[in-house]
Amino acid sequence: MISLGTLLVSVFTLVQLNCENLFDCRHDSLKNDQEFLPDAYRHWTPSRYWKKLNRIGQEIVACGGEGQQWKLPDVVALCEVENDSVLRDLTRRSLLRTARYEYVMTHSPDLRGIDVALLYSPFTFALIKNHTMRINPPTGMRPTRDILYAKGVRPVGDTLHIFVIHAPSRAGGEANTRPYRVAVAQRLCNAIDSIRREDVAANIIVTGDFNDYGNTPALQLLTQKALTDVSANAKGCNGAKGTYRYQGEWGSLDHVFVSEQLCKKGVSCRIFDAPFLMEDEEKYGGKRPWRTYQGPKYLGGFSDHLPLVVTFNLPIAESKP
Repeated sequence: MISLGTLLVSVFTLVQLNCENLFDCRHDSLKNDQEFLPDAYRHWTPSRYWKKLNRIGQEIVACGGEGQQWKLPDVVALCEVENDSVLRDLTRRSLLRTARYEYVMTHSPDLRGIDVALLYSPFTFALIKNHTMRINPPTGMRPTRDILYAKGVRPVGDTLHIFVIHAPSRAGGEANTRPYRVAVAQRLCNAIDSIRREDVAANIIVTGDFNDYGNTPALQLLTQKALTDVSANAKGCNGAKGTYRYQGEWGSLDHVFVSEQLCKKGVSCRIFDAPFLMEDEEKYGGKRPWRTYQGPKYLGGFSDHLPLVVTFNLPIAESKP
């Protein structure tokens, strides 16, 4: 809790991260996850799996800051997590276990078996309800990730509505796959309309990997719903100009959209590009996120995406003069 003049505010922190294929080492007979097995071409062994879990845990904790300013993130939106076993290992058995996070996640029809999840601290976000939203795929679109919805209340009494998404990829070309991402955005917009019919001033957060840069049709649909992309101009402190680097160019596939009511209360967003998350990029120069794999080559890093860290300064009460 901090004071801004005569106004007392509570700092609430959200982290968004694409984990880059956080799979376990066991085959799910209903999913195409064979590449992440010990005897597959990636040689995804238990030791590599546990190293990855602890790296993701380290990254989340580090997003809370340093020294006396450090604060454990209140909620963490994760993309590319395989299943409940992975989330249980991350929250109960990795170095993140002392954070005592709870979690909810989707169980999508995605062919590879990847899902989205939300970690939350039960001390600062009391979950009221959650559910998943299935996407009816347009013609030609294969089954994709469900949208995760979570509604919770903070200790001071305000309610937050959080959506976590991982939109269809650009594989096959941006233009050819654009309708798939628009379909996801339309599904989101319908859900937002439903919430606002009950509470016109609802506090809404939409976050995740949108697989879209900038002002694309899918992202425009969200801005037309009076949502602001607070991550649009986010930068890192160590040179990152986006959450993802492709062929030497920085860009952000990851976004955080916030309702007008939350924006007015005070919000800031940054890319967390601590040096330990970065590596030299030999071909194009400069730095890039230190990823786990480059094709089939194991690099042993964290993820090919950098996390977004969003800080909300939410009012508590007026203090007396």
